[in-house]
Amino acid sequence: MPIICVQGLPFYYEQAGQGADVLVLNGSGSDMRVTPNIMQSPLTSHFKVTSFDPRGLGQSVKPDDGYTMAAYADDAAQLMAALAIDTAMVLGISFGGMVGQELALRHPDKVSCAALFCTAAGGAGGASYPLHELAALPPEEALPLSVKLNDTRIDDAYLAANPEVLEMARQRTDLSAYADEPNWAQGRAGQLAARAAHDCWDRLDTIACPVWLAGGKYDSIAPPEAMQAMATKIPNAKLNFYEGGHLFMVQDGKVFPDLIAFFKRHYRQGSP
Repeated sequence: MPIICVQGLPFYYEQAGQGADVLVLNGSGSDMRVTPNIMQSPLTSHFKVTSFDPRGLGQSVKPDDGYTMAAYADDAAQLMAALAIDTAMVLGISFGGMVGQELALRHPDKVSCAALFCTAAGGAGGASYPLHELAALPPEEALPLSVKLNDTRIDDAYLAANPEVLEMARQRTDLSAYADEPNWAQGRAGQLAARAAHDCWDRLDTIACPVWLAGGKYDSIAPPEAMQAMATKIPNAKLNFYEGGHLFMVQDGKVFPDLIAFFKRHYRQGSP
């Protein structure tokens, strides 16, 4: 099992592919034991992709405290250093997009360009849906609500007519097999608390690297208006919306070709 110690704390990571370095920061509740994930995506056919379980999740450390967005960004920077990655193109997805903002702000030398997907800046720029409130609901309430939040085209009538949608969502999000691991619940709660406190809005205009913002047209977790606000605040940013909700990366086949093109274009421009 690939484990690397970052400031004395063990983190589980994976690497695949060859070429320019791409660091992927995953979303809320992510666990790399759940497949398919980004390591089975088209990215690994074009780049050397590194991803890891963030603190509190998966097979990484689940400490008693230290769950702040700054800590998540510092973890990513220190993990890069431990793996001898001087700088990388960064893909941050949902919660990972929030970490990506902090990483670009706190460690600008580590980020050559950033693709920030289905995310939000917080504060006056607008926040993502409060998932800590969703997590507090009974499962029979939380699951259908999460499905509808993921894609606003889905309503109660649709779910009643298509019960397989709920079952697929349940299977995709069911991590109960790992619930007996030490600090499992505490780690998940810690990540959600960091997410709830996220606010980069007043600092976004100091991000200097090229940024590509992308989201789903029908996303209620990272609302389009929050991403539009980010596009007005980050100096060197562009924004695209795709046919889909919070899971637009798997709903619209244009996303990965566009992402690969963005990274390749930047890499060519940044090469000596």
